[in-house]
Amino acid sequence: MPIPFALALHGGAGTIAQGSAADEAPYRDALLEAIAIGHAKLARGDNALEAVIATVVWLEDCPLFNAGRGSVFTADGRHELDAGVMDGRSLAAGAVAGVRTVRNPILAAVEVMRDGRCVMLGADGAERLARERGLEIVDPSYFSTPQRLAQLRAVQAKTGNRAVLDHDGAAAVEDNSQRFGTVGAVARDRQGHLAAATSTGGLTNKMPGRISDTPIVGAGVYANDATCAVSSTGTGEHFIRACVAHDVHARMQYLNHEVSRAARDSIIDSLQPLGGRGGVIAVSHDGQLAMPFNSPGMYRAWVHEEEAPRAAIFAT
Repeated sequence: MPIPFALALHGGAGTIAQGSAADEAPYRDALLEAIAIGHAKLARGDNALEAVIATVVWLEDCPLFNAGRGSVFTADGRHELDAGVMDGRSLAAGAVAGVRTVRNPILAAVEVMRDGRCVMLGADGAERLARERGLEIVDPSYFSTPQRLAQLRAVQAKTGNRAVLDHDGAAAVEDNSQRFGTVGAVARDRQGHLAAATSTGGLTNKMPGRISDTPIVGAGVYANDATCAVSSTGTGEHFIRACVAHDVHARMQYLNHEVSRAARDSIIDSLQPLGGRGGVIAVSHDGQLAMPFNSPGMYRAWVHEEEAPRAAIFAT
């Protein structure tokens, strides 16, 4: 009998103001549509890596979230995108940082992993490899939306040169129904293999050249079949300093904690003392899911085999 699979995704965490059901409906619908992409992959027997890649590609193409189309602007009015992926079977990983013309940065991260000469490739080198591998290249304007530009202008007017989380930046815009977020997915397939993928446009008004936690193995993304797969979202510098994604794995590996406790304690004991905010999604080697966060909200959706997919924004 096949072992049940599990899948979770996030669309970012931050200061998300609770709105009406009508305001929240487009985001809940998008989360459920995205989870359906990975769910279908796992249901037909595809592996965890294929499921998280397909899920994140869909989210990168959705302008509601801060990854791919709809990414936030840097301080100089451009887009610089990061992405990372990891396969729990082999601990193979790939990441790109600061790309500006690759339509789906997560696919470029996959090509870095498949190429195998390095784990992280930046800017021009990443874009060169993407072109060589036949990935879709777009004009940088593809990633722009009017809402994101308004968000940048509002943040600059209120905070000057300070960079802010996607959702905190959205709060600076008069239309607070515009909410955005970094994206990620984790999965366990029927063979018991794990994978994680994360993609982001970074922080609104960020310093040009700034690299987030997203492409950093052990901070924004991690997967190991022995323990768990993790994707992070929040104040990236704090996730890097606390090595949050790997910290969840370490708590399971060395303290023998279950994924729910390991993920929760990593947020409370490792991230929070540094002043960090955000959350993680994690799936364990036995298919248990954990989605803790210490911010007001985190866009998320999840599904186990033979259960209906669910989505949430605030604590339940």
